[in-house]
Amino acid sequence: MTIDSCVNRLKAYVEAADYTGYDPYDALNSPVLRALSKNSKWLRIAVIQALRRSPINFRPLLGVKKGHNPKGLGLFLWGYARLYALDKEPHHLDRIHYLLELLEELKSKGYSGNCWGYNFDWQNRVMFVPKHTPTVVNSAFIGHALLDTYSLCHVPRALDMAISIKDFIVNDLNRQGEADRLCFSYTPMDSNFVHNANLLGASLLIRLHTWCEDSALESVSLASLRYALDHQRDDGAWPYAETEVQKWVDSFHTGFNLQALQYFIDEGYGSLCQKPYDLGLKYYRDHFFLADGTPKYYDDSVFPIDIHSPCQAIVVLASELAQCWPLAERIMHWMLQHMVGRHGYFYFQKKQFLTNRIPYMRWSQAWAFHALTSFLYNRSTRMCQP
Repeated sequence: MTIDSCVNRLKAYVEAADYTGYDPYDALNSPVLRALSKNSKWLRIAVIQALRRSPINFRPLLGVKKGHNPKGLGLFLWGYARLYALDKEPHHLDRIHYLLELLEELKSKGYSGNCWGYNFDWQNRVMFVPKHTPTVVNSAFIGHALLDTYSLCHVPRALDMAISIKDFIVNDLNRQGEADRLCFSYTPMDSNFVHNANLLGASLLIRLHTWCEDSALESVSLASLRYALDHQRDDGAWPYAETEVQKWVDSFHTGFNLQALQYFIDEGYGSLCQKPYDLGLKYYRDHFFLADGTPKYYDDSVFPIDIHSPCQAIVVLASELAQCWPLAERIMHWMLQHMVGRHGYFYFQKKQFLTNRIPYMRWSQAWAFHALTSFLYNRSTRMCQP
């Protein structure tokens, strides 16, 4: 199967579904499970994890409805922008305008600027987050997609929507400060300070600084960058966060950190973060992939292999043509061999003796579309450069 044919099959699948689907973490959209768990943190975690881990999709029986997930829509938008830049196909531009309209409708209300959350309540060990509560991760990914949509496709609405996100990040998120460093909270309602979330928000601000010519954005984004670099380990790795229950090191969140640093380097701040980036990239390459391109979940174990791991790896490594393109190709080959079904959709997770084939829209299809189109775009544009 070629990458182009895989993109076309996936595109047909998600368009037929109107980009709606289930999510690994949408258990609390079930009226049954919501009533069962009520106000218990541990029951909410239990029902979410039970449904997420099940290889059988019980959601229709439990009353969970398919829906539009804003983060997924942002990733689809990103992919269509790349496709339109490559082929100028009118259909792709039509999809871009349609997705922009959906994102406009799904914005979280009552905040300083544009922002987006999830279409379900969710609970983890640290916090409970009601549906539509905006997160810096969602808003940053959507913001990067909007900026690239404007840059590649010249759609003014995308730039306008992206610029507004700065006000949400700067004004509505909580901060943890350390001297001349700061870390943004995950949402406006918590004090959970997560490295990849902080860096993603900062990387969007540094890009918006260029468009807005706002020195305050540069100052706050560089303070956020310093916090992240200060907490990078000597071997190049980052823990997910600094709390005792969040010290793990995993593949795709490491990839998010590296992608964020790529934006800083592209914006001219390599003197601050090129060496930490190179060290992090080396740790990433050395600890998260087997020789045949198999992507690991954690730095110390392979399974479960989550679709996020190869997808984010392709996004990061495909932009590093000189040293990483062969590895990106191996990962892509592995993913197309092991994580895609005959109907064109991508699987959720591959465990040692079992593959979870539930076709989650945001978690699997949107990320696969993002990765595949990133690979095609980099192959077409960067490899043609002298």
